[in-house]
Amino acid sequence: MLRHFVFFFPSTAPPTVRIIHSGHACNVEEERHTERVYTIREGETLELTCLVTGHPRPQIRWTKTAGSVSDRFQDSSVFNETLHIAKILRTQGGRYYCKAENGLGSPAIKSIRVDVYYLDDPVVTVHQSIGEAKEQFYYERTVFLRCVANSNPPVRYSWHRGREVLTQGSDKGVEIYEPFFTQGETKILKLKNLRPQDYANYSCIASVRNVCGIHDRSVIFRLTNKTASPSIKLLVEDPIVVNPGQTVSLVCITTGGEPPPLLTWVSTNDSLPQRSVVKGGTLTLPAITSDEAGVYSCVASNNVGNPAKKSTTIVVRALKKGRFWITPDPYHNDDNIQIGREVKISCQVEATPPEELTFSWLKNGRALRSSERMVITQTDPDISPGTTNLDIIDLKFTDFGTYTCVAALKGGGIPDISIDVNISSTTVPPNLTVPRGKSPLVAREGDTVELECLVSGKPKPIILWSRADKEAPMPDGSMQMESYDGVLRIVNVSREMTGSYRCQTSQYNGFNVKPREAVVELIVQYPPTVEPVYMEMRQGLGRPVVMSCRVLRAHPSRVLRFEWLLSNRLLHAGAFDAQRDETEYTIRSLNRDGWGEYTCNVINEAGAGKCTFQVTGKAYPVEFYYDTYSPLWQNRPRVYGFKLQWTQMNPNAVDRIVAYRLGIRQVGLDRWWEQEIPVDGAINKGELMTHNLTELIKPESYEVRLTPITRFGEGDSTVRIVTYSAPINPHLREFHCSFEEEPICMFTQDKNDDFDWTRHSAATRDTKYTPNTGPSGDRSGSKQGFYMYIETSRPRKEGDQARLVSPFFNVAPKNPYGITNPPAYCFSFFYHMYGKHIGTLNALLKQKGQTTSEGPAWSLNGNQGDRWKQAKVSIHPTASFQVVLEGIRGPGIEGDIAIDDVTLEEGECRDPPPNLSSEAPPICSHIWLLCITLVMTLLEGQR
Repeated sequence: MLRHFVFFFPSTAPPTVRIIHSGHACNVEEERHTERVYTIREGETLELTCLVTGHPRPQIRWTKTAGSVSDRFQDSSVFNETLHIAKILRTQGGRYYCKAENGLGSPAIKSIRVDVYYLDDPVVTVHQSIGEAKEQFYYERTVFLRCVANSNPPVRYSWHRGREVLTQGSDKGVEIYEPFFTQGETKILKLKNLRPQDYANYSCIASVRNVCGIHDRSVIFRLTNKTASPSIKLLVEDPIVVNPGQTVSLVCITTGGEPPPLLTWVSTNDSLPQRSVVKGGTLTLPAITSDEAGVYSCVASNNVGNPAKKSTTIVVRALKKGRFWITPDPYHNDDNIQIGREVKISCQVEATPPEELTFSWLKNGRALRSSERMVITQTDPDISPGTTNLDIIDLKFTDFGTYTCVAALKGGGIPDISIDVNISSTTVPPNLTVPRGKSPLVAREGDTVELECLVSGKPKPIILWSRADKEAPMPDGSMQMESYDGVLRIVNVSREMTGSYRCQTSQYNGFNVKPREAVVELIVQYPPTVEPVYMEMRQGLGRPVVMSCRVLRAHPSRVLRFEWLLSNRLLHAGAFDAQRDETEYTIRSLNRDGWGEYTCNVINEAGAGKCTFQVTGKAYPVEFYYDTYSPLWQNRPRVYGFKLQWTQMNPNAVDRIVAYRLGIRQVGLDRWWEQEIPVDGAINKGELMTHNLTELIKPESYEVRLTPITRFGEGDSTVRIVTYSAPINPHLREFHCSFEEEPICMFTQDKNDDFDWTRHSAATRDTKYTPNTGPSGDRSGSKQGFYMYIETSRPRKEGDQARLVSPFFNVAPKNPYGITNPPAYCFSFFYHMYGKHIGTLNALLKQKGQTTSEGPAWSLNGNQGDRWKQAKVSIHPTASFQVVLEGIRGPGIEGDIAIDDVTLEEGECRDPPPNLSSEAPPICSHIWLLCITLVMTLLEGQR
């Protein structure tokens, strides 16, 4: 039988958030007590975990805003506890926010700033004094060498000449400075009154002081009397006019520069064409197209002076968009062509290059020359480029015929464009009408419709379609669409396309007269839009169920009828009440036959809108309680147990829950083990229920599935993962740390002290270590074993402090109102304090909510001899707490203090046992059984 308990405090709780880090952080620090800063090297892995509390389990969301680099807000957020970025880039630095919300109170938000550290190779550029420039670059008096490197944090520069370190004042002929407006961004080396010894190899070394393990970077520049800025020459014409399809080669050569310049090609189109080929200083563009026309530049750079740049323009010949228009006599208010009056025919094309464009005119296929009555002109390119006109003065009957305008390019290779214009007695201006019955045009959503305007006249002009009722784009996204037959075809018409559409004559390929226009109305009908589209309704047997389907919009808005169905079986139908916008169906008392899918169809002329209701007795899922105090315990070496706790979501919404089906399987395996947990009595909302999972194998993780069961059957399942974790909490009876693993048992270095404790083993100790101080092995005597110690060599000074802080340990309250009798814990550790300059070792207690530690719970100073000794102290915390080990440097370098085998146990400290192990020879203390056996063997041999 499941035991469930009602606590006197609510099981629901608003969310709280804490960010912890793993991955490859260089450093994590508190900045001005308001912001945490996570420092990481570019290319390493960022891993931040958002630890949350709260019930129901809060939803977690990671977001980011821009940091020092101007990147925008991320396109997508991360909905996961852990934010993992492999091979992080400098642009991914910034402030990361973890937001947790569960619908109770305000969302909990914490942030951490990620600072990505990097150092690029430095670049040296060389310049001469402009005021003293002469013909040869480096016969000058003054030379400037500028060194620049991109970095975070700011870089420090140093200059070398050969092996000589250059500093300000070390050489009268050298000056080193930072320009006022770029301080920290560059370092300039100024060589005054250039001397023979100044011709040498100059090294610029960029350093970020080895932060994050980023090594210094350097660059060498060789300064000689031949050093010169680059100069180049293009072996091509400017511009280059070619036909499409030709292969174009641009050749660039260097004519000077030391060191030898590097040649690159750039284009005004941001990037070179995809098919282009660069080989040395030659750029080849095979089968060139009009899109590849533009300015191409050859750039030479050797970091001396300014880069040299030469450019040429490639022009690709083209003729396109041939059009014409007829202008009746402008001096008479008449749009018709009449005998005895003037008429002008205009012809226009787009030509590249425009200066090669030529026009010729034909009449009925025969060449036409300009005369007094047939005047051929070309419009000013600034007014109407690429346009020619034929003015017919005093039109005669014999002038009727077909006039042809021929456009060509002088260079050839491009097909001519010919435009025919017929002038006759039937040449009349256009007229536009909408066919009978075509406006208003009624269509159903999703249909294909054709809006039509009849155009008459000769020649027939192009028709332009646009919206007449509002400034809105046409179906293809443009503001205007062209039609040659007067028909606008719209595929898959939508309700947003309802409105007025204007058809209008264009001057092109027609008369240059006032545009004719007409308007077509389009009405798009669509079925009713209803809500809810889908709703699940959970209810217990014998209770009423009310379903309501509401109409939001429809066209036509006059709804004809409705019908209610259960699994395609008609329940109720009728005419829709025009005074209301909804219809209801009620189940007075739900029975087993009433479970199923209900459909409400609301129908108009265009179709039906459908509301769907799934009526079920399925129970809601459980909500696992993740804030259980000390849920994991161990009573046997190979197995562990877990206290599983949960609350039931909306327990009274359906029939009483009679049992839970518990499923459990080892992560990575397929087989589920299931059992049924009976429930005695009704469950109240917010009731916290418990079931103990036992016989879980260390260190495996398990997937746990819990499903409520009612008279209806199984409800919704919820799954969580149960993960084994090594005991690091005193309420798991004992905490022990020997510092053998790199995570050092979740101990952390205090960020407000002067220096850090160091994890170390005698086997890896530097041969240059300070003698006469520090241990020769760990507490057991092993040279391979690890311990923590403070290194007191320079630059440490007397009084410097190093603090090592334990993880938080929870204190279990005996009742929900707090702790009346604080529990006792025994904190013990081994220490090694050997050397004539030994300072002080303190053990402190820091309780949650306190900004500083209390006075030392244990303290010792001075030389204690070359041996490990044990310290024990009883502590009585009243809240979650940490223990802090503080080492204080003494007056000299022979003052290393070490600690090992830190233990925290429940209960008061007993009297320490005789410290035999600390007095025994190291090798025997590590393998004492072997020593005893060896001694016994020797005694046996003496007998």
